[in-house]
Amino acid sequence: MNNRMTKVMVGAPDLYTYGAMRIGGVIRDSGFHPIITRDITKLSGDMVFLSLYSTLHLLDPVVKKTVQKIKQEGGTVIVGGPVSSGPEMIMGELSPDLIVCGEGEKAVSCIMSGQEINECPNCAFVEDEKLIFSRQQRSEELVCPLPLIPDDIGNQDIRGAQTYIETHRGCFGRCGFCQVPRVFGRRIRSRELDEILREVKAFQKKGVRRIALIGGTGSLYRSKDGEVNSSAFISLLEGISSIMGPKNVSCPDIRADCITDEVLQAVHTHTIGWIFFGIESGSENILKSMQKGIPLDTVRDAVERCRQFGVRPAGSFITGYPGESEEDFMATKDFMEELSLDDVFISIAEPIPKTPLADIVCALNPEDDLVSTPHIGEYAALHLTEAEARAFDLMLHADMCRPVPRMTQDAQYKIYLNETRKQGTDIRNVTRLLRQYYSG
Repeated sequence: MNNRMTKVMVGAPDLYTYGAMRIGGVIRDSGFHPIITRDITKLSGDMVFLSLYSTLHLLDPVVKKTVQKIKQEGGTVIVGGPVSSGPEMIMGELSPDLIVCGEGEKAVSCIMSGQEINECPNCAFVEDEKLIFSRQQRSEELVCPLPLIPDDIGNQDIRGAQTYIETHRGCFGRCGFCQVPRVFGRRIRSRELDEILREVKAFQKKGVRRIALIGGTGSLYRSKDGEVNSSAFISLLEGISSIMGPKNVSCPDIRADCITDEVLQAVHTHTIGWIFFGIESGSENILKSMQKGIPLDTVRDAVERCRQFGVRPAGSFITGYPGESEEDFMATKDFMEELSLDDVFISIAEPIPKTPLADIVCALNPEDDLVSTPHIGEYAALHLTEAEARAFDLMLHADMCRPVPRMTQDAQYKIYLNETRKQGTDIRNVTRLLRQYYSG
């Protein structure tokens, strides 16, 4: 492969995702000069890497047209990202030349060195009309070159941050709706602190003003056997905040059973001072179905301890989970009211490929599918499904359950209504896709 003559591009729809930037860095350090973009209609070249982070991208006409255009022009299209947990769907809907499944750094390095595809790990491709998989493996050491950071990343806004960075991979949890332990494993693998801080400085130099941490559960950095390594996590936050400033660091996601007093003090001192818990339900029955593994009393204690340390607790709730009864839903409303969180995020249960939830949804009888069953209660005039109505109701309820209740004005009411309808439509489309490729 002629490194100088080969045009290589990397892109993700609408965002400079961390995964796309990381892969771009691997390509650059292989001796090429890749170009990164968040406008995928501009993708072209001899080799194009397309990072997709939502199952809905497989149904997006722009994504489909982009892949077709590149192939028609003689380019090679390689698809990766979180959506790669469903390689059969990717190949069936987009027909790329190659899929990188799960962790992609080693695969991309091998590809760029000119190795035979069947010798590159974590790859899927079609041969003799069959989908073939190369050996699947996870990296033991998370050592990677600096990401390929675009000059205009300072213009990006992802929930208040310009970028997320990775500190570790894996989660010891078993949540049935989450792909993290399935893709990255349940053993925590952490990056070296010096490497992380070098990366933070590189992002800051390119114009990043606020950084958020990813990794599923932030406080599991350097943890072992599910035990929080408080000193390592504190050093991580101290190091990043010494570069960015504490008001420019966000560590949003922490499990309610993975906090300590030392962690809470560090979050208060070295970050914007928020913690986001994945609470999901106020029903122990639904939490058991979700395989969440965190009792409600643990959540209660975590929220109270946050306030003791001046940390503002927020949380997510999932409704429309298969088997959720009216009683389960009311228990969630009651629990939300009891906690009085500073902020709340509501979502309808979304089946992600290769998760237990996806298997359950694919096997559901139509009458048991809350995402498609018409709602006949309080919001019947709005023509919502049962899952949509519950999500909408929780959004309205959350406003009244804040420490300082907020009356929902007409404009916000419409935003909530449109959001629930969009979620319902998106999940029905994803469900149809899953059933097409994985049912039976």
